[in-house]
Amino acid sequence: MILKNTPERRIRRKARIRTKILGTSARPRLAVYRSLKHVYAQIIDDAKGLTIVSASSLSKDVREQAKDAKSSLEVCRLVGIVAARKALENNIKEVVFDRGGYLYHGRVKAVADGAREAGLKF
Repeated sequence: MILKNTPERRIRRKARIRTKILGTSARPRLAVYRSLKHVYAQIIDDAKGLTIVSASSLSKDVREQAKDAKSSLEVCRLVGIVAARKALENNIKEVVFDRGGYLYHGRVKAVADGAREAGLKF
């Protein structure tokens, strides 16, 4: 079966990644979703089925800081920083990074770099 449709291919990659990545209470999962306009990051404890922390380019704290951002990469880096700060407030220091089937490049990499910059380890 040949999949030519890009969203279907991403979903297949995501399923393959999720068989290997699992967020626990000790190391929750930092999941990234990117739409055409916005980016979303959540820190999820899969054992309990809880979203512990969430940040997106739509949230107020990111929008305030992103007013002088010149590119979407800067906004994505801010999303990573805000998610990491909220995680550190909840005593989460280490996470597992889930790129959601996207290539580790561009906006997804910017979120990861922002989270690392703010002090998260993965």
